[in-house]
Amino acid sequence: MTNMFTVLDLLDLDLKEHNELNLRCLCGRSGLANPIKEQDLNRPGLTLSGFFDGFQYNRIQVFGKGEAAYLKKLVAEGTLDSIKKFFEFKIPCCAFTTNLQPEKEFLDFAEEAGVPVLITDLNSSEFSRRLIRALNSIFADKKVVHATLVEVFGIGILLKGASGIGKSETALELIERGHRLIADDAVELSCVNGNLIIGRGVNDIAGHHMEIRGLGIINISHLFGVGAIRDSKQVQLVVELEEWDSNKVYDRLGSNETTIDYLGVGVPVVTMPIKPGRNIPIIIETAAMNERLKKLGYYSAREFNQNVLKWLEGQNARAAYYDKNNLK
Repeated sequence: MTNMFTVLDLLDLDLKEHNELNLRCLCGRSGLANPIKEQDLNRPGLTLSGFFDGFQYNRIQVFGKGEAAYLKKLVAEGTLDSIKKFFEFKIPCCAFTTNLQPEKEFLDFAEEAGVPVLITDLNSSEFSRRLIRALNSIFADKKVVHATLVEVFGIGILLKGASGIGKSETALELIERGHRLIADDAVELSCVNGNLIIGRGVNDIAGHHMEIRGLGIINISHLFGVGAIRDSKQVQLVVELEEWDSNKVYDRLGSNETTIDYLGVGVPVVTMPIKPGRNIPIIIETAAMNERLKKLGYYSAREFNQNVLKWLEGQNARAAYYDKNNLK
């Protein structure tokens, strides 16, 4: 990740619906520029008891009902040494869940140390799940590719090819046929969980717009409705569009499965030659349905090969049988 991610960036995240964190800042605003360098979280219950060995201070500190109750007990007993020592570490921020209000003494220490204290109405488990999802996306390896990303029958398809080959026009025809656009021209790919490639638009301004030569920039959501767009999608198939080359031998059976590497993850790729008379959008729809069948464990090319082999074995057995009878 090239740019530093801070606590203020965390508060400003534009997450929707089941991803919302519902965070607000209680104190420590002088530390909103504190960097968040780890995507894992820490529950500091053991640390508050005075055991600081192995303390993961560089992570976001999440306080649930147990930690909040223990804090209340420490303050009531007047034993504040572990809290004071807690804030001697360079902690990015603390987050209290379930609208739990921290003790005033805790807030005073946080304010003095410049550690933001955040609060959310989500319970600990739900907040942790949402925050880890957000941080995984933020800290994921990323790259930008010149391509168009569409969703066809639930399959995320990355259309690649030379400039002017017709990627946008092909995507426009797919949208007209009821499919959805994720991004055109520039697609940001990120690796999530080490085995998923997620694609989205590079920025919100250019997102869901398309450039059609001779027509200019068009807004897909305005022309076709919000049902024709999507913010992000897993890239499950890459389609390489290229001019038809009569001297090149193209795969006619589909038995040669090849992949392209993006951020260390292999994504299935098919090469699709373009020439007048070929209905590329329909072929892409068929490729998407075929990819869905593969994910269900059904491989058309493999089954075809197996049927051919069985047929050949049957023919050979029949020929051997008749040859044997003719010798009698």
